[in-house]
Amino acid sequence: MILCLETATSTCSVALNDGVKTLALRECQGQNAHSEKITIFIKEVMDEVGVDYSQLDAVAVSKGPGSYTGLRIGVSTAKGVCYAAGLPLLAVDTLEAMASGMKDRLGNKLQPNDLLVPMIDARRMEAYCAVFDANLNRKIDTEAVVFDENFRFISHPDGEPCGVLSSDPHFWLFGDGAPKLKSLFGNSPNINIIDDFTPSASYMAALSDQALKSGDYVDVAYFEPFYLKDFVAGKPHVKGL
Repeated sequence: MILCLETATSTCSVALNDGVKTLALRECQGQNAHSEKITIFIKEVMDEVGVDYSQLDAVAVSKGPGSYTGLRIGVSTAKGVCYAAGLPLLAVDTLEAMASGMKDRLGNKLQPNDLLVPMIDARRMEAYCAVFDANLNRKIDTEAVVFDENFRFISHPDGEPCGVLSSDPHFWLFGDGAPKLKSLFGNSPNINIIDDFTPSASYMAALSDQALKSGDYVDVAYFEPFYLKDFVAGKPHVKGL
């Protein structure tokens, strides 16, 4: 059994997964949800299944990209559980977990030639995204993309342009960054923009199970989230500061 924590976005989600099966799930959205709810949710899923920490095989945390504050809370909480219970730590790519969840959600609607494009809001007209095929093979690596009237492509890591939003094949865009593209591609027949998809710790089940079986652990002491961009503190709006 693996305790999975998802805090990379506005969603605070905790799941207790046994292999690819979710035994218990707690999640909510909202400002300060991560700091207020994550430890409560951990206790609730453990109590619901009736297990203690000695029966867990590992703790998995969504590693990013995403919210700086959310990732810090999730990773620090996961590390605390690992230290206290002597458990290994697994780090799951947030966008890959989202793609796994969307693949399960689409079921037979997902065709072999389709591409999955999970997107996380990065403020303004920007999003963190990656591209996966129908078998969850990564076609284009994670990057921060700015959407404007000239946007048509996502750059491939080797510098060559890749026609991600061209006329073929069919694309599924989802996550809280996807609605930003409605004004650009809302009428494109080959682009389906899903605006009600949220990340979940339950989507981490298959990936964390694979990591556990392969012994793909991260260092509990030195692991850091994948922020993608440097943290920039906001300016205070209090007079005199």
